[in-house]
Amino acid sequence: MVALTERYASKIRGVLSCFDRVVITGTLPDICYADAMSSHLRSKGIRIFDYTQFVEPLRDEIRLHAEDLARKNGLEIEFIRKKDFRKEKRLKQIIAKRGDHPGLVHIFSALEPCPSFKPWHDKKTGKTFLRGTQSKCVHYYFYFVLEDLGLCYLRVPTWAPFRLQFYFNGHYLLASFLRRKGFSYRLLDNAFIETEDFPKAQQWADDLQVRLLHRRLDRVAKTFCPVIRHFPSGYHWTLMQVEFATDVVFKYQSDLRPLYETITRTAIHAVKPQQVATFLGRKLHGTYQGEIGNDFHTRIEGTRIKHHMGPVSIKMYDKLGIILRIETTVNDVSFFKHYRKVEHRDGTWEMKDASLKKSIYSLPVLRELMEAANRRYLEFISAIEDPTAGIKNLEKISEPASDGQRTYRGFNLFHGQDLKLFEGIVRGEFNIRGFQNRFFRTILPEKSGTQVSRMFKRLRMHGLIKKVRGTYKYYLTHLGQKVANTALKLRTMFIIPSLMETAVVRT
Repeated sequence: MVALTERYASKIRGVLSCFDRVVITGTLPDICYADAMSSHLRSKGIRIFDYTQFVEPLRDEIRLHAEDLARKNGLEIEFIRKKDFRKEKRLKQIIAKRGDHPGLVHIFSALEPCPSFKPWHDKKTGKTFLRGTQSKCVHYYFYFVLEDLGLCYLRVPTWAPFRLQFYFNGHYLLASFLRRKGFSYRLLDNAFIETEDFPKAQQWADDLQVRLLHRRLDRVAKTFCPVIRHFPSGYHWTLMQVEFATDVVFKYQSDLRPLYETITRTAIHAVKPQQVATFLGRKLHGTYQGEIGNDFHTRIEGTRIKHHMGPVSIKMYDKLGIILRIETTVNDVSFFKHYRKVEHRDGTWEMKDASLKKSIYSLPVLRELMEAANRRYLEFISAIEDPTAGIKNLEKISEPASDGQRTYRGFNLFHGQDLKLFEGIVRGEFNIRGFQNRFFRTILPEKSGTQVSRMFKRLRMHGLIKKVRGTYKYYLTHLGQKVANTALKLRTMFIIPSLMETAVVRT
């Protein structure tokens, strides 16, 4: 199989992968949960039931600071009353007038839900403490342009525990870096239409300096949230939502349009839950309780296909008519796993596959994992777009094969046991961890272990699977993956629909 980017290389300006939308949460370890706040009050000699008296001066400090910033920058704080108010639309109007030079752009305020605490006295134990609860308070949205991050915002609540929310876009971060390097580019609606050198831009996009980002976050927090000075530990920054985009930039809309229509028309039917898990580097267990599925949506800008698994989704759409964008979005980065050091409570540690930490210092690893997801999806749609190579291999494995002593018949992938066999070996969890005889006896319960072993022998003789030395595990070869996927796609997307249309006509 030839990758889509290679097949249409003459029609493509370049390919660029980088972070898109990144939302980071800032929490104060000193007061971020009920017990911590209770301890903080006791250390200050403040009664638990005087909690509100402790927080009210901090609330007023944030409010007065926001009003002072607005006055110094010639702005008015705009209070949002409507639920369907679009801040992005309002900001576009403001930036169109003021320009995109660095500085404070606008301040919104809104009454929104927030985590909070309430005093509680337990009569049984005689202890007084704080309990977590949900409340509402005024939030300030400070929108500003930074020299290195572009347009950002910081959401500041006026009530404890003062949990911040910071947003920036990775495309603007890369653009500022290219600008400082004197590197020519054209950025339109958070997408690079042109760059002086796409491979060089990709190298810089991969080189995210998290320590510099950390220092920038601390400075922003001090600028817009004055209560930070009361808590010596400062803010701890974690990842809330991250988008990673891979853009295939075509030269002309006429080159992308027919290709995109073909891909989207077939992908929505071809992608199964097991494959969604495989795109995201996960195993789909029978005990998985999360939601998983596909969605096809028509927007004003065009169409979008989206596959989701729990807190992660991967989507594809045509941006600006000339960019094929594949984008992975994660709302809980612990969904992803990687090989890392895990420390235990007793002080011991071990190296093993574990959930990704939510700290901003996980961004480099997260970039690799999300880029791999985009790459696997790009490989999948490349196979959809051009099944020619797979068809040739399909003809090859339909013929008998011999080991010099015995002849093994070919495979009929559209009928009977051969079809069930290939539907089994392309399952997402097998693609990651391999498969064994005992697993297949659950898929083909009518077959004995010996019979399944003979089927594996046929697959090996045709070069479709390989055995891992010293184990009982098998994996699909590269040829096996191409043949199985092509056969099942042909059957699902072309043969069956064509026969259905014929039946309708005859009826």
